[in-house]
Amino acid sequence: MTAGDNCRVFGGGAYCPLLVGLLWGSLACSVLGDAVEVIELGNNWMITNQNGSLSRDDQTLPSGIYSAFGPQVLHSYNDIDLRWLAYDNWTYSNRFQFDVHHYKRGHINLTFHGIDTVSEIRLNHQLLGRTDNMFVRYSYDVSTLLQTENLLEVVILSPVLAALSRAQALDKDGKSVPPECPNKRYHGECHMNMLRKMQASFSWDWGPAVPSAGIWKNVELEIYEVAVIRDVDVDVRRNDSHWNMHIRCYLDAVGKENFYGRLILYAVELLERPVVVETYVSKSISFLAPVIEFDQAVPIKVVTWWPNGYGEQKLYPLHFTLKTWIGADGPEIRSKTKSHKSVGVGFRTLELVEVPAPDGLGNTFLFRVNGIEIFMKGSNYIPSDILPELQGNEQIGHLLRSAKEANMNMLRVWGGGVYESDYFYQLADSLGILIWQDMMFACAMYPVSDDFLSSVREEVRQNAKRLSHHPSVAIFVTNNENEAALVQNWYGTFSDRERFESEYRELYLANVIHELKIVSHGSRPQPLVSSPSNGKASEQDNYISRDPQDNHNGDVHFYDYLKDAWNPEIYPRPRFASEYGFQSFPGAYAWQRSKNDDDALLPLLNHRQHHPLGNIPVITLVERHLPLPMPEDENYPNALIYFSQIAQAMATKTETELYRSLRDTPHNTMGALYWQLNDVWVAPSWSSIDVYGNWKLLQYWARDFLAPIAIVALYDRPTNSLNISLICDQLQPNTRGLMVTANVHLWSQLLPRNSTSWVVTLRPNGVQYDKVIPITELLNGDFTIYNAFLEFQLRRGQEVISRTYFFPASIAAAIGIEDPGLEYEIASRTCLTTGNVIRNSISISIQVKRPAVFVYLELLKPYRYTLSENGFMQTTPMHVVYLTFDATSCARLLRKSDLRVLTVNDFMK
Repeated sequence: MTAGDNCRVFGGGAYCPLLVGLLWGSLACSVLGDAVEVIELGNNWMITNQNGSLSRDDQTLPSGIYSAFGPQVLHSYNDIDLRWLAYDNWTYSNRFQFDVHHYKRGHINLTFHGIDTVSEIRLNHQLLGRTDNMFVRYSYDVSTLLQTENLLEVVILSPVLAALSRAQALDKDGKSVPPECPNKRYHGECHMNMLRKMQASFSWDWGPAVPSAGIWKNVELEIYEVAVIRDVDVDVRRNDSHWNMHIRCYLDAVGKENFYGRLILYAVELLERPVVVETYVSKSISFLAPVIEFDQAVPIKVVTWWPNGYGEQKLYPLHFTLKTWIGADGPEIRSKTKSHKSVGVGFRTLELVEVPAPDGLGNTFLFRVNGIEIFMKGSNYIPSDILPELQGNEQIGHLLRSAKEANMNMLRVWGGGVYESDYFYQLADSLGILIWQDMMFACAMYPVSDDFLSSVREEVRQNAKRLSHHPSVAIFVTNNENEAALVQNWYGTFSDRERFESEYRELYLANVIHELKIVSHGSRPQPLVSSPSNGKASEQDNYISRDPQDNHNGDVHFYDYLKDAWNPEIYPRPRFASEYGFQSFPGAYAWQRSKNDDDALLPLLNHRQHHPLGNIPVITLVERHLPLPMPEDENYPNALIYFSQIAQAMATKTETELYRSLRDTPHNTMGALYWQLNDVWVAPSWSSIDVYGNWKLLQYWARDFLAPIAIVALYDRPTNSLNISLICDQLQPNTRGLMVTANVHLWSQLLPRNSTSWVVTLRPNGVQYDKVIPITELLNGDFTIYNAFLEFQLRRGQEVISRTYFFPASIAAAIGIEDPGLEYEIASRTCLTTGNVIRNSISISIQVKRPAVFVYLELLKPYRYTLSENGFMQTTPMHVVYLTFDATSCARLLRKSDLRVLTVNDFMK
């Protein structure tokens, strides 16, 4: 390739194209003369294994060995069969031309924005350097090495063998760092914690071992003479009269000389004219830590940024132009010294309130945004793909929009994955999804050698600077579950506890927390050290508490697979639940897409079940409540899959509703983030969305149980009664004409057999504890716990705002559930073309003669689709469900046989 073919002006951000057209015509006039240039080296790569027996040419970036040589790694048993790819060493090579005469002046940086992971880089057979951290940007001065014809080589070592080598070196020094290997059920690789790479790539309880290697981000030649803007951080603060922006522009500088610069800020929606920062025209900028820092008042009344459900997500574009030079005489004409950066800023305040709790035990743990206490409801986010190079915008966009559609306002970016892309955070900003941002350390102890800590510090600096300006980033947390792992002896750390505690504090307090201070904000809480933790109360224990899962402080992670997960009594009463959940299996058609024709389903499912207890928790919960056939029955696999999704949805609904209902009690629970939103393959997992982007029942149900207004009916076993709560997240709800109707249904007959209604109200941004109803008050006479079930509706006239059900006995033991006589028809189809995509909308009419229990629809076509509802109780003769999916054509030939419709009735004996 010719390097100049992919040339662009240095800059970044989502708002640059808009601003170039708006900013007084001043940005484009000198682009070709004095602008920093960036040349993409994204094409014409060749990948070769160590002995040269395998190669692929004409590869483009981002790239990885699995996407190049094993794209079917998630199919059948290929997580094992293609593992050999991770045991080899691989060379990425690129031959490119460069116009050395055209670029004879200026500095030329070769920048790798992401290499996975341990590599050696050579240009024209000269060693540039070595990498060991996939989360770090590496840059090399190649000004004197570039020729007309160039050969760039990146030799990437086997991640498995590189990790083993480092573990063996620590063992030799008596400094082993557990865990060595994952549970055998994971079919994983050992020593993930030796490498600064995506920890989940060596396997997890929800994911395969696909130890990735490759160039997972861009490679660029950056041509400039002094310095460029790399990142911008904007700390917004509010006082009595106006907002203030404390702005830090972080620069990358070349050479070993201090330099000068002029920065111009364009904020067309905030300021009447550009702001010119002249401070550093006469005062030099240190090349050792180049940063331009200044304050800018915002004189106008701005529109505040709010989380999803509370208001607008207004983002104001800021554009920065920097001109730099060496010496007091100023920049030379046409010297490449001008760089640009664009960011969007949202004006909001955000506090983590930890004050003495209402119950007098410990502290609260709640987020206050723009002065309003907000219950955080959402999920945990894992990487959108197990292969980092395939973590693209389309899938990320679908997942975040699905979160918004399910009424979520917070996602936790979990610490075993990656620091997500700029697009991820920009989209979270625009959707109002707050981000709980773990740093990338999870479920392990870690080395504290000088080289390791140096790499970690650079990782934290780079990513914190990149992410900090986003209004969606609510809090940084240094690790996932490592404090709990240490004090609860998950990995045998008690044998050398003093050393591990010392190393824990050295890594997270002296290094990670220390580096996070560079992005300390007045509008963002100070970082937490771990999750779960006791939050502020951890300080008295020097951040290693005896019980990091204390319900009276901080956040908790809760899992209990041995008890009845449909029973609210088993769950804790914490301040904030940042992880909890239950497993289910993806739909049967997803399994069909993921296996070979000759693969038996249940053995494949068992192979991919990484939970140490296997399928026992799922089957046990299903058998408590649902009529699971015998394993030898022909319909057992379909029943197990379908029932697992019902069991998961009901368990997560029950736990989430409990946490939401505890908001205004002395427990003051103020957050519920279930584990987990998304999946990386077709396998048993805790996800609510499968790897193809299709919603499981949990995601459909979450849209209801996370709704801004919801009715909750929780069973209290000691009193044999139901606690009816009305949850309202709205600040100014309409309370006129509200009623609750309690319907008594017989399993054997359509429509309610008895109804009771009463007038209710809502508590703005709170919980109205409406009524405690003894079960015997509703179920008596001809109605028993076996032949009847209860429905509660929050209504305004004929409008049902929210509904919930209570099943007083095991559905498997219910009396009267029979064949519902279900018939369904495709009632109508419409197609709407948008760009290259055709949106197919199909209405499906469902008719029944008797109640149909948890009606489940599945599209048997390889589309990503959404239903208007799924897993619903049909107690009326006719119901219409709407199916939508995008395709390249109008699916006019879609037939009834392309849908699978199941009910619990189908499996009753």
